Amino acid sequence: MRGLYIRYAVGEFLMNEMDYNQARFNMVEQQVRPWDVLDPRVLNVIGNIPREQFVPEDCKQLAYADMPIPIGEYEGRTSHMLNPVIEGRIMQSLAITEDDTVLQIGTGTGYITTCLATLARHVDSVDINPEMIALAENNLARFEITNVTLGTGDGSSKWEQKPFYDCIAIMGSLPEVPDFYKKALKEDGGRMFVVVGEAPVMKALLVTRIGKNEWTLDELFETCIDPLINAEKPAEFVF
Repeated sequence: MRGLYIRYAVGEFLMNEMDYNQARFNMVEQQVRPWDVLDPRVLNVIGNIPREQFVPEDCKQLAYADMPIPIGEYEGRTSHMLNPVIEGRIMQSLAITEDDTVLQIGTGTGYITTCLATLARHVDSVDINPEMIALAENNLARFEITNVTLGTGDGSSKWEQKPFYDCIAIMGSLPEVPDFYKKALKEDGGRMFVVVGEAPVMKALLVTRIGKNEWTLDELFETCIDPLINAEKPAEFVF
């Protein structure tokens, strides 16, 4: 029954012989652009990188659907690739330039890593799941992406690879804005995308560092995504 539901829910994504180029174009024009992703560099990256090659084989026909796609399991939890519209908003909100160094927390299959690397000078990316890192490494090599450094580890609280970053993209939700990553932003305009809160409603935020001890916080949209593994809830105050 679940298979039938998915079949009818995503319609054109379950063709026997998919035209991936057309599906990618439709995703950009019918999903991503209407969600206020208008940056031409971001649209160009999303429109040219073959997303279907970064999803599991049995999910290729869902690669361009507006839905999270399961990509692997770790410690009994299933990880998902984010909806394309969220991926587009992440990249647009960070306003990545060709001179930027980016930190990505949550590598996944390497799709967003590839997008970020296309936009930036260099990307450091970490994932707690060694199988995801191995998969991402193969995917990056296939597309000849050389400006990425991958690492295996727990980035839920901190990841000390470089002292400061122009941009930080946190691909899983956290209970609150992480103080360590705020301080890892460059003082002259470093930007961080992070989703905070608890299901079913979370907030996507853009944090911008404007001084040694000054940050601005802009709420972008409401969403609900997988939490980072080992993301701890803040301690509750007890009277």
